[in-house]
Parts: sequence; C-alpha cells; structure tokens
Amino acid sequence: MFVDSVKIRISSGNGGAGASSFRREKHVPLGGPDGGDGGRGGDVVFICDNNSHTLANYKGKNHLKADDGRPGEGRNKNGKKGENLVLKVPEGTQIIDDESGEVLLDLIKQGQEEVLFKGGIGGLGNRHFKSSTNQRPTYAQPGKRGVSKMLRFELKLIADVGLVGYPNVGKSTLISVVSNARPEIADYEFTTLTPKLGVVDVGDYSFVMADIPGIIDGASEGKGLGFEFLKHISRSKCLLFMLDSFKPMSLLTQFKNLFSELTAYGFSDFKFAVAITRCDSAKDNLEEELKELNEFLNGYDNLSFVIKISSVANDNIDKLKEKLSKMLFDK
Repeated sequence: MFVDSVKIRISSGNGGAGASSFRREKHVPLGGPDGGDGGRGGDVVFICDNNSHTLANYKGKNHLKADDGRPGEGRNKNGKKGENLVLKVPEGTQIIDDESGEVLLDLIKQGQEEVLFKGGIGGLGNRHFKSSTNQRPTYAQPGKRGVSKMLRFELKLIADVGLVGYPNVGKSTLISVVSNARPEIADYEFTTLTPKLGVVDVGDYSFVMADIPGIIDGASEGKGLGFEFLKHISRSKCLLFMLDSFKPMSLLTQFKNLFSELTAYGFSDFKFAVAITRCDSAKDNLEEELKELNEFLNGYDNLSFVIKISSVANDNIDKLKEKLSKMLFDK
C-alpha cells in the first residue's frame, strides 16, 4: 500500500532522576552522599533509507517515543541512557511540525542520518550537592523531560523527470515502455491513483521517471487528487508535459491549463519539454494545433524540446529518451 502522508506524535526520552543515597559501610563513619546521576533520555533519530518507498509502516500509529533514561543508584552508580528511537523513512520525506508548519527535516539523500530531538538530560545525584556547609545533602535533581511534538511525515518522490498531463493521456503507457515500471493501464480515467517510479536507461546513463496521477483543472486548489499530484512533482529536476493529440481540447489549451495549475501551486523556473502523444493516428488538424503551440512556446527560455510520440507504436521513443537524457546531463 502506498502511503505518502502520516501524522504522529514523536517524543524523545525523559532523563532519569538522580539518586539521593548515602554510603553505609562498616568502619566507615560519615560515609557521605553517594547518589549516582540519572541516565539521559533516548534521542529521536531519522535515517533516509532507499529500501523503503512508502510511509505505510507508520500508518495507524499515534505515538512513538524513545526510551527514558534510567534513574541513578547508590554507590555512585549512574543510570543507563535510554535507547534511541530510530525511524527509517524513504528518500524525499519531509518532517513537518504540524502546529507551525515548519519543515524540521528534509531527508533526500540515501544514508542521511539526523537527530531531530535530543533526549532529556539526567538529573544529578546528591553527591554533587555536598559542600562545607551541607555535608548531608538529601536533594537530587529530577531528570529533564524530552521533547514531544505532533509531526507530519510528507513523502515527495524524488525523480529526474516528472510526467505532467491530464488523466488517460498515456503517462502510464510511456513509463511502461521506457522503463522497468509496470503500472496498471486501462481505458478509463484515473487508472493511476498512486505515483510510480521507473528507471530509464540511455547508453551509459540512467534517470528516474515518475508516473504521477493525472492533473485536472483546479488541482492547485485541491480538486481531484489536487495536492496529492502536485507535491510529487515538486522535486523533479525537469517536467515532461504530455499533451493528447486526440483530446477535443486543443494542444495549446491543454498546455496553458496544465502550466497554470503548476504556477498557481507555486512552481517556477522549472525546465520542461513537451511530448505530443498518440501520434500514430492523430486527428486531422494536428499540424495546425502543433504550429499554434510552437509559436506560443517560443517565449519560454526553459523549454528544451517538443516531440511527437506514440508509445504503443514505439514511434520516437528512443529519440525521446535521448533528448531527456541530454536535457538532464547536458551531453
């Protein structure tokens, strides 16, 4: 099951209390205080792990907490440190303070390890409070409390190329042809309900392509899959707009609407290319629409190329892969 957002209370461990104790042995009069210190509470540690691809392991959990530090004991024995709470999350996971909305961690690199919350410090035992005026201190410090916050885990997939298009425009078919991904493909809209990643090999290079649920008008306002779609393309190095040559809506209108949703969501200055799909048997006025689109796109410096393709007929697919590779790696 693909889960890309969960909300959980996360707490570091409390520090253990210091001990109030006095040395008592035969033939040792006035042994004095010997209370040990409390152990430190466990930390909250996040690790970026590319062996996990979803947040499903955290679904249904309400509270995760590191262990508390053990209290100190007599004979100057310090308490044991609490075990850390180690949380493994997929690449692209953001840890967000649910109350303030602040992004506390952004885990984007395999093996990245971050301590989010330190455990509470253990209290000092009464041995630390002996002085010339107080030879028998009974006071020992309590341990300090750890940090506890309601956090939101948000997974934003990391891909080199993000596919942008209306539902049923051929994104799933394309990624199944160019990569090892095998998304469900059907002739109805919204076949793709969860993002899929595929690795595309081009000569000595490879890149990751993301097949993401189709966008609809108003997605930037949360309509349809809305933000669920848009957040997953926010980390893409470049975007491939896929425009359907058979759709009643013109190519230019498709592009304008899609581009408008991206900019309304907050995207800016992204590199992009355009692929016209299902060109093995396109509508009669395709060339006129393509000319209109090209004239409009002349004003975009961040456009790399426009290409006509057919995933089913395998037309221009190798050329598309080469152009995307060049776009990414500047070969």
